[in-house]
Order: sequence, then structure tokens, then C-alpha cells
Amino acid sequence: QVQLVESGGGLVQAGGSLRLSCAASGIIFGITAMGWHRQAPGKQRELVATVTNDGSTNYANSVLKGRFTISRDNAKNTVYLQMNSLKTEDTAVYYCYAATVGGSYWGQGTQVTVSS
Repeated sequence: QVQLVESGGGLVQAGGSLRLSCAASGIIFGITAMGWHRQAPGKQRELVATVTNDGSTNYANSVLKGRFTISRDNAKNTVYLQMNSLKTEDTAVYYCYAATVGGSYWGQGTQVTVSS
């Protein structure tokens, strides 16, 4: 089992920044990648970004890549999502996940609200 605890969400004005953190604990040696998804009201959950154990990153699209940066601290078993130039459409619940050989694990989610 892998437990994921997210932090760093909140309310921010458009144009502002937030950094999300997700700390993994439990059986972490099987983790192959970690990342973030988000789910806006009335919409399906969508990929934001992922990072593998060797540091390779993948973003859902180039627009997000230009504003968001995913990083990982393997020593702390923590993944971060730095979000800059936030827009109202970034408002969503952001979920951390960890991919393992046995399946995927999800955090509880952290709310990010961007006001205009």
C-alpha cells in the first residue's frame, strides 16, 4: 500500500502562483512514477503532469508546460507541482497519484481556486 498526502492548495488570484506537494509513504519502493491530475466542477478528471523515477517529465499539453512545473525529491518521496500564472480555468481539485507495478494510488485531493 502507498499513502499519498497532498498539501499546498488554496485560494489565489488570477496571475498568482501556488506550489502543491505530495508526500508518499508506505511501500514506496514499487513506485515507478508520480504525478498530478485535476478535476474541475462538472468535468472529467484529467492529467496535468507526471514524473518518473529517473526524472523524465510529461505534461498534458504545451500550454500547461509553460506555466506548470512538476518536480520530484526522491530522498523525501515527494512530488511537487509549481503552478504559475494561474487562470480561473485552473480551478479544480488536484489529485496526486503514484504508479506502481501493482496498480495506482491516489491522494485525497487538494482544492485550488483561482479568483478573477
